[in-house]
Amino acid sequence: MNPYVLTVLLSSLGLGTTLTFASSHWLLAWMGLEINTLAIIPLMAQHHHPRAVEATTKYFLTQATAAAMILFASTTNAWMLGEWDITQLSHPAAATMVMIALALKLGLAPMHFWLPEVLQGLDLTTGLILSTWQKLAPFALVIQIAPTMHPMVLTTLGISSAMVGGWGGLNQTQLRKILAYSSIAHLGWMIIVLQFAPHLTLLALGTYIAMTSAAFLTLKSTSSTKINTLALAWAKTPNLAALAALLLLSLGGLPPLTGFMPKWLILQELTKQGLPLTATLMALTALLSLYFYLRLCYAMTLTISPNTNNSITPWRLPNTQNTLPLSLMMVAALALLPLTPAAMALVM
Repeated sequence: MNPYVLTVLLSSLGLGTTLTFASSHWLLAWMGLEINTLAIIPLMAQHHHPRAVEATTKYFLTQATAAAMILFASTTNAWMLGEWDITQLSHPAAATMVMIALALKLGLAPMHFWLPEVLQGLDLTTGLILSTWQKLAPFALVIQIAPTMHPMVLTTLGISSAMVGGWGGLNQTQLRKILAYSSIAHLGWMIIVLQFAPHLTLLALGTYIAMTSAAFLTLKSTSSTKINTLALAWAKTPNLAALAALLLLSLGGLPPLTGFMPKWLILQELTKQGLPLTATLMALTALLSLYFYLRLCYAMTLTISPNTNNSITPWRLPNTQNTLPLSLMMVAALALLPLTPAAMALVM
């Protein structure tokens, strides 16, 4: 892609998210979401592969549907109550409709069906943008309207997302689909605690972005898209393979890694709020996710690569990739647990 065009598209991505962050009016927030969607579509379709075009079409249709629902719900709220302010979404029907639309934009279960299919059709760099940056603008709106939502809606979305994210990833062999179900599960953890402690939602979102960025950059560095190809990672980059195994355990939420921090604090908060059953259910769904992360760990570090490999021996080719972002994200994904008090002070 032409670098000037790429610069315009990436700038538009930033502009759309910033506009949604800065707006207090529903029309401005909707405009930011639309700019965001239109900016990422050329990035998704740039390879002109049938799967990429199919993924782009699915993404466009779902995002356009969600944006239309947001516009309709906010107009309904303004018609009934004369209020366009994002935090004044008082009409119950409008509030529920906006929450469903934002869940569709984020990929929360049961509106998640598009996310694995779309992510599977993209290259790893665009998949990284879709899994991290594209979550920020809808999440800003979700956090603002959470006080007006019925607690049962958020609890249902959170538990169903955690369960679907755990069950859905069990029988997958494609790494991008596994990361999509991982995203759905992590979003469930963020939504479940939103009504009680929004700062924990922000903390979970920050750690999720660090871990997912490290995962995508690792897969890009090793050129892996299927579980089978992970067996070659040990021969190519043994240091990265060892760190990637720890990264996957961090995504699963095992101590003493960074991924344990949000899960620990969220379970603690749910218990404090008198919801031990919900906390137990969420902890059990984390075990489902941990199973498919352990499958990836096994494939990456405990298997011997096949003797007959038809592809070019990639460890003999010069590596020209920039590893600084990968290094920073890997450190963030593995070593932030001792800094939990500082992180809590930062987000509160």
